[in-house]
Amino acid sequence: MDITAFRENFPEFEDDTKYPDSMITFWSGLGEKLLNETRWDDFYTEGIQLFTAHHIILASQNETAASAGKTPGLGSNGIVSNKNVGSVSVGYDTGSITLQDAGNFNLTTYGRSFWQLMLIVGMGGYQV
Repeated sequence: MDITAFRENFPEFEDDTKYPDSMITFWSGLGEKLLNETRWDDFYTEGIQLFTAHHIILASQNETAASAGKTPGLGSNGIVSNKNVGSVSVGYDTGSITLQDAGNFNLTTYGRSFWQLMLIVGMGGYQV
């Protein structure tokens, strides 16, 4: 994957100190091994970039935990559906944004976009 093109398409990752090239290369390289380029066809680049963005966010959460003296890699608690602080309570309709069978891809907007694209790519017959 072209890192410059990735940073142009996702300018929120242009800070190469917070999101170093090595991090982008690692996750895009994994995506390139997991996604079948022939199957993804014209969506391959978008798929790799969304896969990479999703995993960079999760990796950044681990880095933030480690910086705060917490144990990284414990995983997310998931999407918050209710929170109370004193007498104030807030709840969210997580069902409206949670995609069935998407697992950890539901944890980021990039992951949900990737999952929806993956479902489109995987639809219909495939002939070799």
